[in-house]
Amino acid sequence: MLEFLQTLSWAAVFQIILIDILLGGDNAVVIALACRNLPAKRRMQGILWGTAGAIILRVVLISFAVTMLQIPFLKVVGGLLLFWIGIKLLIPEHESHENIQGGATLMSAIKTIIVADFVMSLDNVIAIAGAAQQADEAHQIGLVVFGLLVSVPIIIWGSTLVLKLIDRFPIVVTLGGALLGWIAGGMLATDVAVQSNVIQPSSLAPYNTQITYGAEIVGALIVVIVGTLLARRKKAEAPEQA
Repeated sequence: MLEFLQTLSWAAVFQIILIDILLGGDNAVVIALACRNLPAKRRMQGILWGTAGAIILRVVLISFAVTMLQIPFLKVVGGLLLFWIGIKLLIPEHESHENIQGGATLMSAIKTIIVADFVMSLDNVIAIAGAAQQADEAHQIGLVVFGLLVSVPIIIWGSTLVLKLIDRFPIVVTLGGALLGWIAGGMLATDVAVQSNVIQPSSLAPYNTQITYGAEIVGALIVVIVGTLLARRKKAEAPEQA
């Protein structure tokens, strides 16, 4: 355990925690709605078991995603999806949870939490898998589990505090969008097909590290600039629609 902590990529851990907080805020709402019909004594059980099931499911999904990112062009697809997710993060939208039905029994509430988390976890899975790629291959899954164990309690019990922090310091969301763009740019540059067909056979091979850093910086800038412009346009159109 001590060796794992010493060799841990703390930058990747920080990225995973930030990604989970920004993209997993709805989980707290889903958990509350799913457990709202339970007796008071059962609600905490529903929260704990539902959250445990959601964590296990997400670790399994991310494990597959980390492995599958070695398939040619899959990082390209994942990177493009992350660009869209990052830009969307900077454009506030009201999301309804009216379709989340509260469970009458403990098992139905747990099932609701796990199913809803599965449906909502695509963005988290892609982003966390991309962040985990920075770490040593032997530590990637452990890194994912560690990051989730740290961030999920923050999401569940500190969601109100996190939301207030984000409202008070909007730069947190901008930094989150930039982080997703950074990961997306790196995924595009390090895709197996891009490396083997474009970079390695050319004179660019000696500058592979610099190219990756450049792609990450450009990716972050693209998300922030495009997301900010679209957010401003939407804000300007809001009075007209009203």
